[in-house]
Amino acid sequence: MRGVMSAPFETQPRRAPRVRRLILNDFRSYAALDVRFEARMVAFVGENGAGKTNLLEALSLFSPGRGLRRAEIGELARTGGAGGFSVAVEVEEEGEIRPMGLGLELGPNGPERVHRIDRAPVGSARAFSDQLRLVWLTPAMDPLLSGPASERRKFLDRLVLAIDPGHGARVGQFERALRGRNRLLEEGARNPAWLDAVEREAAELGIAIAAARAECVGRLAALILAGRDDDGPFPWAGLALQGEVEAMAQAGPALEAEDRYRRALRDNRARDAAAGRTLIGPHLADLDVTHGPKGAPAARASTGEQKALLVGIVLAHARLVADMSGIAPIALMDEIAAHFDPRRREALFAALGRLGGQAFLTGADPAAFAALEGARYEVGEGRVKSAP
Repeated sequence: MRGVMSAPFETQPRRAPRVRRLILNDFRSYAALDVRFEARMVAFVGENGAGKTNLLEALSLFSPGRGLRRAEIGELARTGGAGGFSVAVEVEEEGEIRPMGLGLELGPNGPERVHRIDRAPVGSARAFSDQLRLVWLTPAMDPLLSGPASERRKFLDRLVLAIDPGHGARVGQFERALRGRNRLLEEGARNPAWLDAVEREAAELGIAIAAARAECVGRLAALILAGRDDDGPFPWAGLALQGEVEAMAQAGPALEAEDRYRRALRDNRARDAAAGRTLIGPHLADLDVTHGPKGAPAARASTGEQKALLVGIVLAHARLVADMSGIAPIALMDEIAAHFDPRRREALFAALGRLGGQAFLTGADPAAFAALEGARYEVGEGRVKSAP
């Protein structure tokens, strides 16, 4: 299989990098911030709008993609600042400190995106994946299981990206190929050779995307089933990938699947031209989720049950990331404890601890973190200070 995950599904020796220091300049609501962490479990506590999520977002930028808010880079600079920003961390692993940074620097030719490891430039945020892996859950994801398929695709791609850092680039290239194909069809396909070339590229990328998604879902579903507990605090989820191209990718060798998808694109040119868009491809896939203990679609579950299902999926994915990459991931959990009873909160804290990595959590109520064995920080007015 070309360009997708190929690591064997076995537990590797786990590294456990930790963020020991976070430095912000003109990032979101922070003009300047320099905060150090000693604990593996860190809770940021403060009122709504205090800037807690901004701290998690800053950390999330050290993974491929656009971070937990999916924001454009220009949106990250502080309002009222010079227009650029910087985020830096010091990561400790086995006693060695490694500085990493990113941001938007204002140069003579305009804003320039920068990424650095050990103060030396690197090509993109993908380079950070050799040092850190991150997973997260935010309130914006709460309606995921009952919302549109497009949101579940984005969620799935984030799951894949944490395992396969090249996945995001393939998705972007595929989307550009489809836009090019749609323009050619709109123009009447006056250049068949060009259209053939675009469809060949789209087929190769589309099958690679579908195969990577299918592999991730298959491995994650197997891991969830292996640890299923019908009476656990977080119900186990059944997962399945739905889509015509996804079925092609799983039916045989990649080259055969690419040929089938390419023929489907060619045979459906007239239909796609009439629709003004491509009507077959991984951009239409869906992640089917069921409430395992009840055997019912997750979309029919209560709001609380859906939240618990999501937590279970994210925790299982974190274990999969650790098994496949050999790096215990850093978990970012935004406003995670507010909607759970004490039993589920304690179960969540225990599960995060078993991952072996580091976890950063946010919440408005300090009492929600009473059972957390870690450090608490008070957040407010652009400042972060250690809480007693």
